[in-house]
Amino acid sequence: MQRRDFLKLSVGTSAAAAFASRANAQGAVKEIRIGYQKNGVLVITRQQAALEKHFSPQGIEVKWVEFSSGPPMMEAMNVGSVDYGAVGDSPPVFAQAAGAAIVYAAGQPITNGQGILVPKDSPIRTIAELKGKRVGFTKGSSAHNIVVQTLEKAGLTYADITPVYLTPPDAGPAFANGSIEAWAIWDPYFAIGETKQSGRILVNAHEITKTNSFYIANRDFAKDHGAILQQIIDVTTATAAWAEQHRDEVAKSLAAVTGIPLDIQTIAANRSSYRVGPVTDDIVATQQGVADRFYKLGLIPKPIAIRDIVWRNPAA
Repeated sequence: MQRRDFLKLSVGTSAAAAFASRANAQGAVKEIRIGYQKNGVLVITRQQAALEKHFSPQGIEVKWVEFSSGPPMMEAMNVGSVDYGAVGDSPPVFAQAAGAAIVYAAGQPITNGQGILVPKDSPIRTIAELKGKRVGFTKGSSAHNIVVQTLEKAGLTYADITPVYLTPPDAGPAFANGSIEAWAIWDPYFAIGETKQSGRILVNAHEITKTNSFYIANRDFAKDHGAILQQIIDVTTATAAWAEQHRDEVAKSLAAVTGIPLDIQTIAANRSSYRVGPVTDDIVATQQGVADRFYKLGLIPKPIAIRDIVWRNPAA
């Protein structure tokens, strides 16, 4: 994604929200805007109203904004209409390369729950057999990285497949009707593809490489309201610790908030890792590898240094 394309998409999200964010930065925080998807710790945090309970005594309201994937969330965060959100490893790489106003606030290793599906009756049995096939995934998402690294493992290049860029809601039907021959995706869509759309796991992401997800913050919000950001991270971390020990309840929470059936969310909850922590040197190194790979392939227009946008609490 070129910088001009990213900015073109971003401008439309809300100039008024960006103005409000700048104005708010000059005074007390009255509202925190959280971006979330249909999975993970933030869904549980919302269902438990954990942030609302924490910030209500401070007179701060919490607004939740749902996204189908990470790239549009990064666009919204760039213009200041979202303050904090959770994404996979690739969206912040594309966003940083486009000059987006974001920082890495916290990290979370991904141990399972994403990979590449093929239809159950597909002749594709090995990664090498993806050559020449139509592979669907969301451009700039964590699935994009999994596709790239999976191909590398089999000695293939990005040019050896036909990438079909689809959002998760569009990719599911395309996979079910045979418009794409493989689908790179994450939970709960991964579980939906397995159980409801006759999918077979060709490869799990953890078999290919280490991957991480991230909690990202708007750069100005982090700079002007570091104490508030640290409180958001602390609540997120506490919710994650609870989730690790209460997976049945996590599945119920995910189903209640997202509307995705309980059996699907149970699969996703049981194989997810919910631990949240700081962006360590190891996580930075892994993420830098993603960025370097994308630059080498021409997927981002310039090299970037992940460490440059890792937020550190000045008060720590």
